[in-house]
Amino acid sequence: MLHFTKFELSSEADWVTFVHGAGGSSAIWYKQLKHFKQHFNVLLIDLRGHGKSKKVDYKFLKKYTFKSISSEVVDVLDHLNITSSHFVGISLGTIIIREISEHFPGKVKSMVLAGAVMQLNLKGQILMRLGVWLKSVLPYLILYRIFAFVILPKKSHKESRNLFINEAKKLYQKEFQRWFTLVSEVNPLLRFFRIKDTGISTLYIMGSEDHMFLPSIRKLVANHKSAVLKVIEQSGHVVNIDQPFIFNQETTKFLQSRAV
Repeated sequence: MLHFTKFELSSEADWVTFVHGAGGSSAIWYKQLKHFKQHFNVLLIDLRGHGKSKKVDYKFLKKYTFKSISSEVVDVLDHLNITSSHFVGISLGTIIIREISEHFPGKVKSMVLAGAVMQLNLKGQILMRLGVWLKSVLPYLILYRIFAFVILPKKSHKESRNLFINEAKKLYQKEFQRWFTLVSEVNPLLRFFRIKDTGISTLYIMGSEDHMFLPSIRKLVANHKSAVLKVIEQSGHVVNIDQPFIFNQETTKFLQSRAV
């Protein structure tokens, strides 16, 4: 089972499950934890091969898929007898949450998808192809640094960029290659997500400087009745780090309005 940390406020409070992105860990939510513990029961999960889930043996799984990874997250909820939860994700964690909403819709009260990845633009496609060619040649950390600087190019993104690079240092080369292969094959799944409206209340919260992913989210929200978009100024892709106060306030307001 994946490593998790839980903070239970009360038996009446709603659960909020946080899902990090590839190369990160539950540590990326350090600017959210204190705030959210005051309002919700909080569940932090380290995805397969990340954080303290590195020690879990996944050899019995022949292939990494978003469906199998999302099932592992739901296994944690079942283990804790959590019947349903709000989900908050960042970057590639948003794909996992979206996959959970497809296969386990009853588990999802609402979704907050921050720095959401729902389409790879031309720059992203080129970056993926470059990575496929080089992932067996270059040390993974060099590739990860390149990706981090392309996605988070500004000086104001330095803190979030460094955080993701430092977290990525904790991965193994093979683990990076497995996740990279998974992400490089994600286009058909993202196309399906862009077409289908889940019917589950969803807040897309994006940085105004998220040049790679914000344009596609604007188009998606215009076509999905269940989705709303909040754009935070002076923020890049990792909006929960760049503008934590606004992120916490907007996310809390949304989740409380969807509390059951």
